[in-house]
Amino acid sequence: MALSRQKKDQVLAQYQAWLEGSQAVVLVEYTGVTVKQLDAIRAKVRESGGEFHIVKNTLVRKVLQNKDMQVPPELLEKSTAMTFAFSDAAATAKALTEATKGMEAVKLKGGFLDKQVLSSAQVKALAELPPLPVVRSQLLGVLQAPAGKLVRTIAEPARSLAAVFQAYADTAQAAA
Repeated sequence: MALSRQKKDQVLAQYQAWLEGSQAVVLVEYTGVTVKQLDAIRAKVRESGGEFHIVKNTLVRKVLQNKDMQVPPELLEKSTAMTFAFSDAAATAKALTEATKGMEAVKLKGGFLDKQVLSSAQVKALAELPPLPVVRSQLLGVLQAPAGKLVRTIAEPARSLAAVFQAYADTAQAAA
C-alpha cells in the first residue's frame, strides 16, 4: 500500500522519535506470525520498558542513514519488526527472546546498541546479561569489598590489644 508524502513524513518523524529515545534496537523477521502472537510479543516487551513495532524497511533505512548509522542490507530485508529499548536494553532483549521462544516464524536479524551494529548472536548475548539492578548491586559489592577489608585490617590490632587487656582483667579477677 502506497503512502502519501504527508503520511510518510509522519511515519519518518515517528521512527526518528523512537530511535532517539531508545538505548537499543532489535530487528526481527516476523513472516508467518499471527496477530495474537504479535500482541503477546508487544505485551511482554512493553512490560520491560520497550516497544515492539512493525516498520517499513525503506523508511527505517532512510531514518538510520540520516542518523549516520551503517545499515547492513540483511537487516532490512523481508518483513521487519523493531523492538525499541527505552529503559534497559538487556531487559528488553531478554523479554523479546522470551516472548518469541518457540515461535519458529520469528527470526532474530540483529540490532543496534547506540550506533553500533549488533549481530543476532550479540543480541542473544545482550539478552543473557543480568538486569540493570543486579549489575549495579554486583558493582557496588565489588567497590565495597576493599574498603571493608581495609577497615577490618586497621581495626584488628586494636581488637587484639583489647582482647589481651580483657584476658588480663579476667585472670586478675579470677585470682582475687
